[in-house]
Amino acid sequence: MTDQRAVGKWIFWLAFAGLVAAALFWAIRPEPVWVDLAEVERGRFEVSITEEGKTRVKDRYLVSSPVAGYLHRVNFDIGDPVKPGQLLTEVDPMPAGILDARSRAEAEARVGAARSALNSARQKVAAAEAEARFTADELNRLESLNRQQFVSEERLQQAVAAKNRAQAFLNSARFDEEVMAHELAAARTRLEVSAAHSDGGEALERVGVRSPVQGAVLGIIRTSEGVIQAGEPILEVGDPEALEVVVDVLSFDAVNLAQGGNVRLSGWGGQTLQAVVSRVEPVGFEDVSALGVKERRVQVVADIISPAENWEALGDGYRVDATFVLWSEDDVVQVPASAVFQNDEGTYVFRVSEGRAQQVQVSEGESNGLYTAINDGLAAGDRVIRHPDRNLEDGDRVRAR
Repeated sequence: MTDQRAVGKWIFWLAFAGLVAAALFWAIRPEPVWVDLAEVERGRFEVSITEEGKTRVKDRYLVSSPVAGYLHRVNFDIGDPVKPGQLLTEVDPMPAGILDARSRAEAEARVGAARSALNSARQKVAAAEAEARFTADELNRLESLNRQQFVSEERLQQAVAAKNRAQAFLNSARFDEEVMAHELAAARTRLEVSAAHSDGGEALERVGVRSPVQGAVLGIIRTSEGVIQAGEPILEVGDPEALEVVVDVLSFDAVNLAQGGNVRLSGWGGQTLQAVVSRVEPVGFEDVSALGVKERRVQVVADIISPAENWEALGDGYRVDATFVLWSEDDVVQVPASAVFQNDEGTYVFRVSEGRAQQVQVSEGESNGLYTAINDGLAAGDRVIRHPDRNLEDGDRVRAR
C-alpha cells in the first residue's frame, strides 16, 4: 500500500511539473507577428502610363480679314456647319482719308496742272499728226517724180527719213497724252474719292470672307461688326470629326513611347476607346504641376482608331484619360510590389505556410508600381506578406490581420 502511494505521488508531481513546464513554455514563447497577406495571382499583366489629355481637331484654319476695312457682323454660332467657299462674312474696304482745306487745295491744284499738261500733250499730238501728214504727202510726191527721174535717189531717201521721224514723234506724243490722261484721272480720284465726299451708301467694292474647308465653326474671335485690320483673325473652322488626342507626358516616360504604340482612352464619359501613338514631339517644355513642382514634359499625339459611332459625343477640347501600354502579357504570375524586397543575395518574398513565414528567393520581371511579375519561385494561390517588417525572419510565426 505504501508503494502504491509513493508511485501516485511521483505521478502527481511529474504531471504537475509537466503542466508548469507547459505553462512556462506558453508564457515565454514569442507572440505571432501580425501581417497583411496577399494571394499570388496568375493572369493578364501590363505596364502602362496614364496621363490626362485633351482632344483637338487635326486641321484647324484661322480665317482672317484679307483687307483693312469695316467688318460686317458674323452670323454664325460655334458648331454651325460650313462648306468650302461658303460666305462667312464681308469686309468693306477702308475709305480714303478725309482731306483738310490745305490738302484739298493742293489736290485741286494737281488736277488743274494735270489737265493743263493733258491739253499740252494733245496739242503736241495735233502738231505731230500734221507733221506726219506733211512728210507722208511729200514722200508720195517725190516717189512719183522719182519714177519720171526728176528727183535724185538721195533726195528720196531724205524724204523717207523725214517721214519716219515724224511718225516716231507722233507715237511719242500720243504716249505722252496717255500718261497725262492717267495722271489727271489719279488727281481727280485723290480729290473726289475721300471720306469727306462719302454719301454713306454701300461700298462699291465689298470683299467676301469664305470658308476654306468643309467642317464646322470651332471658334468666333470677332462677332460684332466694326473696323478691322488686314490679317486680323475673325473665326476658326475645321472638321470636328477628325479628332486626335494630345497628352503632355513626363519626358522620363516619353522616351519609352514610340509611334504605333497602343493607347486606351477613358474617363471622358463614354466607353473606353482604342488609339495609337502617331507622333512623339522631339522638343520638350517646362510645366508646373498642381503641387508647384517644375517638370519637363513632352507632347504626345494619338489617333483614335475605334469606330466613329463610339465617340460621336466627343468634341474639340474634351478631357480624356490616356493610358499608354508599354508592356503586356496574358498569363503572368504576379504579386503586390510591396511584397518584394531586396538584400545582398537577391530578390525575396515571405511566403506563409502553416502559420510561419518562409523567405523565398524569386526571379522578378516587369513592374507597374502596384504589382510585380514573378518569373520563378512562386505559384498561383500562394500567400505572401505585404510590407514585411525588417525584423521578420525566416520561420517566424505570423498571424493575418
